[in-house]
Amino acid sequence: MNASSHLENSTSNINPEVLNHPAGLFILFFTEMWERFSYYGMRALLVLFLVTALDGGGWGWSRENAALLYGIYTGLVYLTPVIGGWIADRFTGFKTAVVLGAFLMTLGHASLAVETVFSFYLGLVLLIVGNGMFKPNISSMVGGLYKDETKKDGAYTIFYMGINAGAFLGIMLCGYVGEMVGWSYGFGLAGVFMFFGLLQFYFAQKVFSEIGSKPKRRTFDILDIQNDLRNERPYEVIPGFNEKQVESEIESKLVDASQKEKLSVLEELRNRMRNKVETDRLLVVAIFAFFVIVFWWAFEQAGSSMTIFAKDYTERVLTGSSATIYIWSNFFLTVVPILVVTWVLALLFKQTFKAIPLSNLFLGTSFVLIWGIVIWKVYSEFSSANEIEVPASWFGILNSFFIITLAPLFSKIWETKLNPSGPVKFALGLVFAGVGFAFLAYGAMGIEAGASTASVSMFWLIAAYLFHTVGEICLSPVGLSYVSKLTPKRLLGLMFGVWFLANFFANLIGGWTASTIDAMNESIGLSGFFLVFTAIPIGAGLIMLLLTPFLKKRMHGIH
Repeated sequence: MNASSHLENSTSNINPEVLNHPAGLFILFFTEMWERFSYYGMRALLVLFLVTALDGGGWGWSRENAALLYGIYTGLVYLTPVIGGWIADRFTGFKTAVVLGAFLMTLGHASLAVETVFSFYLGLVLLIVGNGMFKPNISSMVGGLYKDETKKDGAYTIFYMGINAGAFLGIMLCGYVGEMVGWSYGFGLAGVFMFFGLLQFYFAQKVFSEIGSKPKRRTFDILDIQNDLRNERPYEVIPGFNEKQVESEIESKLVDASQKEKLSVLEELRNRMRNKVETDRLLVVAIFAFFVIVFWWAFEQAGSSMTIFAKDYTERVLTGSSATIYIWSNFFLTVVPILVVTWVLALLFKQTFKAIPLSNLFLGTSFVLIWGIVIWKVYSEFSSANEIEVPASWFGILNSFFIITLAPLFSKIWETKLNPSGPVKFALGLVFAGVGFAFLAYGAMGIEAGASTASVSMFWLIAAYLFHTVGEICLSPVGLSYVSKLTPKRLLGLMFGVWFLANFFANLIGGWTASTIDAMNESIGLSGFFLVFTAIPIGAGLIMLLLTPFLKKRMHGIH
C-alpha cells in the first residue's frame, strides 16, 4: 500500500478532537506555523538587509539587484516542492519528508545568521531544498485526516491560519530584532523557532498513525477493484453508461473467467472508466494553477516593491499623539493574535498532553520564548512613547493579522449555503488583489516621477494589505483544498508540488517586475507602476468568472 493509500484508508477523524477537528490538524497547524515563522521572518529582512548601506550593517545592494535575488530565491522555494512531493510519494512518505525538510531549513537559518558571503548563499540553498521536502507533504497530510470532502475547505482554512500566525509572528519579531538589534540576530531567531517546529512534529508522529508513512507496494484483489469501480461512479461522467450497465458489464465479463482473467478484466474496466474523470479534474487543477500565477505575481510584491515603498516613500516617524496611538494599536495588534493562538495551544495540550508529552513540552517552551520576546518588544516601544519610527518590515504583519482575524469568518461562510464555487472564489481573490493595488496607485499619485523618497500616509499600505488579504483568503486555502479534492490519491504529493510550481513562476516573474521599479518610476511614476498590478489581476478575475461553467462541469460533482 502506498502513502496515498494510507490517506485513502484513514479514518475520517483521528481522536481526540480539538474544535471539532482531528487533533492531528493542530499538530500540523503548529508545525507549519513555526516553519512559516522562519520563512516570513527571514523574507521580511532579506531585501532590507541587502539594500541597507554598509555602514548600517547591510550589503549596500541596488534595489534592482536585491529584488532580482528576492525573486530568484522565493521562486526556487516553490520549485523544489515538485521534487519533494515526488520523493515522498515514491520513497519516504510524508512524515519523513517533513522531518528532513525541517532539519535542512534549521541548518539554513543558522547559516544565514553567520553573515559571511559563503554562509549566506549556503543558507539560501539549504532553505530552498528543505522547503521542497517540507511544503507539499505537510499540506498533503492535512487532506489525509478527512474522508468527508465537505470538511476540507474549513480544515485548510484553519491550517491557513497556522501559516499566517507564523508569518505574523515571524515578520513582527524577526523584523523588529533584525532592524533594531542586528541583522544576524533576526536571521538567527528564525532558525530557533524552525528547530522547535521540527522537534514538536517529530515527537508527535504517532498521532497520525499510518497517515504519511513510508509507501509500500500496493496489491489489489478483485473486491478492491470492484469497489473502486462502483465508488468512481463512472456512469455519471461517461456518455452511454448508467449504473445498471456498469454492474451488468462487470458481471458479464466475470462469468467463467479464471481468477487471473477476472483481475485483468476489472483493472482494464476500472482504468477505462477512471481516465475521463481524472483527466477532467486534473485539467481544472492546471487552470487554477495558471491563475494562481497571476495572483501570487501581484501579491508577492509585498516582500519587494511594497517593502521598498514602505521604506522610502511612506511616513514612518510618528510623534506625540500619533506615536501613542500607534504604540497602543500595535500592542493590541501584537497581543491579541498571540492570545488566540495560545488558547488553541491550551486546547491541544488538554487533549494530547498524555499521548505526546515531549511534543507538547517543546511546543510549550517555544511559546514561553515567544511571550518573553513580545513582552520585551512592547516594553521597548512604550519606553519611547514620545517619538517612534515604525519599522519598514512592520507593514508585512498586517496581512497575517487580517487573516488571523478574518479567516474564521470565511471558514464559517464556506460551510453555509452562501459558499460559492471554487472558480468564483478564485475570481474574487484576483479582483480583491487588484483593488488593493488600486489604493497604492491612488496614494502614490502625488509622488513625482523619478523621486527616490517621499512621505505618503501609511493608510494606503494598510488598505492595500487588507484587500490583498481578503483576496488571499478567497483563493489560497481554497486552492489547497481543491488540489486535495480533485487529485487522485496516488498523485497527491506530486500535484501539491505542481501547485507550488505555480508560485515558482509567480515569484520569479514578480521579482523581475519589482526590479524595474526605478525604471518605471522614471517613465510613468510609482502610480503607473502600481496600476499595472491593478489591471492584470482584475482582468484575470473576470476571465475566471467567465470560465466558471466550463470548470464546474469538469469538476464532476466536486464543489
